[in-house]
Amino acid sequence: MNPLICRPAHGTLCAVAHRCNSIYQKTAHMTKSLSLPALVIAASSFALHACAFAAPANALANSAAAPQPKLVVVLVVDGLPNEQVQRYRNQFGKNGKGGLGRMLAEGAAFSNAHQAHGVTVTAIGHSAVLTGAYPYVHGIIGNNWIDPTTRKSVYCTEDTNYTYIGEHTDPSDGTAPTRLRVDTLGDQLRYASGNRSKVITVSGKDRGAILLAGKTGTAYMYMEQTGNFASSTFYMPAHPAWVTQYQAGKPQDRYYGKTWSALLPDAAYAGDAHDDLTPAKPGGHNRLPYTYYSESGQIDAGYYNSLKTGPYLDQLTLDFARAAVEGENLGRNDSGVPDLLGVSLSAHDYVNHAYGPESKLSHDHLQRVDRMLGEFFNYLDKRIGMDNVLVVLTADHGFANTAEFSNQQRSESKRINGDQLMKDLGQHLSDKFGGAKLLAAWSLPNIHLDYAAADKAGLRHADVEDAAAQFLLNQPGVSDTFTRTQFESGAVTGTRIATLMRRAWNRAASGDLMVITRPYWYFASGATGTTHGSPYAYDTNVPLMIMGKRWIKPGYYGQYAEVVDIAPTLANILRVRPPAGSEGRVLVETLK
Repeated sequence: MNPLICRPAHGTLCAVAHRCNSIYQKTAHMTKSLSLPALVIAASSFALHACAFAAPANALANSAAAPQPKLVVVLVVDGLPNEQVQRYRNQFGKNGKGGLGRMLAEGAAFSNAHQAHGVTVTAIGHSAVLTGAYPYVHGIIGNNWIDPTTRKSVYCTEDTNYTYIGEHTDPSDGTAPTRLRVDTLGDQLRYASGNRSKVITVSGKDRGAILLAGKTGTAYMYMEQTGNFASSTFYMPAHPAWVTQYQAGKPQDRYYGKTWSALLPDAAYAGDAHDDLTPAKPGGHNRLPYTYYSESGQIDAGYYNSLKTGPYLDQLTLDFARAAVEGENLGRNDSGVPDLLGVSLSAHDYVNHAYGPESKLSHDHLQRVDRMLGEFFNYLDKRIGMDNVLVVLTADHGFANTAEFSNQQRSESKRINGDQLMKDLGQHLSDKFGGAKLLAAWSLPNIHLDYAAADKAGLRHADVEDAAAQFLLNQPGVSDTFTRTQFESGAVTGTRIATLMRRAWNRAASGDLMVITRPYWYFASGATGTTHGSPYAYDTNVPLMIMGKRWIKPGYYGQYAEVVDIAPTLANILRVRPPAGSEGRVLVETLK
């Protein structure tokens, strides 16, 4: 058992060692029924979760005795690193004016919570929240990836069998959870209630809504061409009347000509990076105030698309969530069963991509998210009563700082042109192996080799993999590589990063190599902005907060936790079966 994986939260070291040894003995007896890679992943998961916390004896019993929530609200702030919550927490609204501030004051907040897989992107992170599963099980291995059979790029939620309702639909648009291989907490809630519980999700991104809604919930997503929120024919043939009425009001048009200005006094932003550190893109902006309009001078698709980078998309998302609460009567279910509302706020991701989490724009945007959530909680309090509502807030991934800022902080950082790197790799393999074209396709960090070409040339697959891996390891900014042979033989072990990459690799869908950059280096084709996707803490460490007066003990928790712990914790409180792929633990330390 790798001691690096076992992270005790409290208790004596000898007790933790005893527990870890017990887990090792249990997993050792599983070898007859599990493959070696599955055994390694299972053992690592057991160690991370069982060694993290020794449960109070009565915690589960007490939570079972409490009444079920009338409404569970699951909030995902896309692209929110936990460090931003900690850095700006003293500026959040007080006395009900701030939602993040309220959750920190009245809920349980984890400082050491992680999206504990190695490819930290939106689709994978959202999938983790309510499945409790890792990519090697749930099958969502990226926002896009290469289909190993067709060698073509596929999008995580595309399905040409379905279209948006009343909206233009491209073949690659996200319309259904077809590629999600497991169910979600919402699906289990509906199963337990005989489909009487309602599960509604809404997001600025289709994948943010669809992957929270699962197989039997209903997803609504923002339409960039019209500014509407719409569902797809996977969920229903036509919108219910409340959606049609909401769309008729055209709330998205009210922000045309509106200006995003700083919320706080100038002194509050003194510690932020200078605006000029991130140059403005053509037609864009890099500082406040900023006014929303379109180049045509009219309300059009250009204007609706511009709303994504800034606070107004999130406000529209929360406004639609309110309409859903009222239109579906969420939290007042006639059958007396709990409902679930999932809300993914997408704009912080767009802001951080453009300007970095160190920027004034990101700082101000998070303050506005805090105030918007405060208003939303006040609305729920008046309509349902917050004593009847259980709220969870997390993020799908964190963020790296911009390369410019990292270098300013003396942490070497560069953008790596992934396409050029892959062209160089293809040429290297061809030169080394007698002209064979052995590089088939890539969607980094996944790289696909042409095993058929290797077979034709009489080459061992492992030799081609090793040659590719060695070439990549010699390139600037590359930290590590893992090959299919290593994954399948259970050889990817020994470090935290190895554990996260094992979880991110899906045998049927992932590439034949996975490549990892050095810390603070990242793949990018442009010369500005930043991204996420690595197994490093700045990308994995996200907020995890739970608030519910009847069920949750408020406090600041330093125990190790993972986003996959959310689903089994909610399943425990709701007294329903955990999702099929769930590997998380119940966060019993937070339960009353």
